[in-house]
Amino acid sequence: MALTMNVLEAHELYRFFHIGDQEIAALRGVSLTLFEGEMVAVVGPSGSGKSTLLSCLTGLDEPDAGHVIVCGRRVTRRSEASRAAIRAESFGILLQSNNLLHHLTIAENIGLPMLLTGGADEERIAELLKAVGLVHRATAYPATLSGGETARAGLAVALAADPPVLVADEPTAEIDRRAEANLMVYIDARRNAGKTTLLATHSAALADKADRILRLRDGRIDDG
Repeated sequence: MALTMNVLEAHELYRFFHIGDQEIAALRGVSLTLFEGEMVAVVGPSGSGKSTLLSCLTGLDEPDAGHVIVCGRRVTRRSEASRAAIRAESFGILLQSNNLLHHLTIAENIGLPMLLTGGADEERIAELLKAVGLVHRATAYPATLSGGETARAGLAVALAADPPVLVADEPTAEIDRRAEANLMVYIDARRNAGKTTLLATHSAALADKADRILRLRDGRIDDG
């Protein structure tokens, strides 16, 4: 695969949390570069800093030091309004929870990222509902979904606006093999279209399909 331009760069990210008198270093100088058209997997044990890294990369959290640039725009050290605008234009984000707005139906949740970046596409909403097996739940509200349905709906929302960078935290944790296969179809289509995907995962099968694997341990990239 011929890599072209950098789409996301992180330089020397540090993030500390304080619990009473104890200081926990969640990230300790993490640097990485993602290129157009590649899938990168971040792997590591629980507590290694994977979720914190994804939050800092997407501007959901501010690192204590270091900076992030996505699509040529600096994410860090900006107002929340500026970070939110950059997120809407540059990222599709799948967290481990809280991916859906509870006052919107599943179809409306999928359509929202499209509205923020131009306009809702009813055909694409229908396509995504079919891909994640939720056509029959299009008018349902999040509170009525099972855990697996909630995870699949969140995945559809993250993919909705066909973002330059898809960032997903454990995207296959609560979905079945069919939904995982559909996810890989979308990731492969994104690769072919020159779009980038970053996945934090415990799934060896999913990581094996990545172009690169970044191993995170104790808040650092393990080059060994």
